[in-house]
Amino acid sequence: MSSSVRPTTIALATLGALTTGLLAYAAYFDHKRRTDPEFRKNLKREARRIAKVAKEEAEAKGANQKRKIRALVTEAQEEGYPTNVEEKEAYFMNEVGRGEVLCQNEKTHVDAALCFFNALKVYPQPGDLITIYDKTVPKPVLDIVAEMVAFDGSIPVGGFGGPSGSDAGGSTGAVDD
Repeated sequence: MSSSVRPTTIALATLGALTTGLLAYAAYFDHKRRTDPEFRKNLKREARRIAKVAKEEAEAKGANQKRKIRALVTEAQEEGYPTNVEEKEAYFMNEVGRGEVLCQNEKTHVDAALCFFNALKVYPQPGDLITIYDKTVPKPVLDIVAEMVAFDGSIPVGGFGGPSGSDAGGSTGAVDD
């Protein structure tokens, strides 16, 4: 009778050895972290370095997005907008429809915001449309639309809370950030 080692026994022994090694390393790391001040300093330095890199990347991404937004708004202004009522209505419906489709995908939020911005440019009551957008458009897209409106400056969006003369909400009109 030959005595051979079964594959399951080899697999279990290997798994046990790996688990033991992992636990030993975790114990060593924890002991080193608790007792060695230089090791703790290095861990903190590395964590700060990683946080700094992440912050710089986020700032660069934000600046890149702002440049893209400004370029898109400028391009849209140069292309112009329809002037007669029928063309404006068709343009509005087309842009809102495209925006709704594009805002479903996170990668096309800027393009969706441009569509909503273009629709806002031809809408006769932009303040009312912004109120509708606030209720229906996803927040990331709405934030981009707000940046576009701020950059454009030609859209009258004053009085988000209703007519400027009404004080039903007790608001002074000031925005607290």
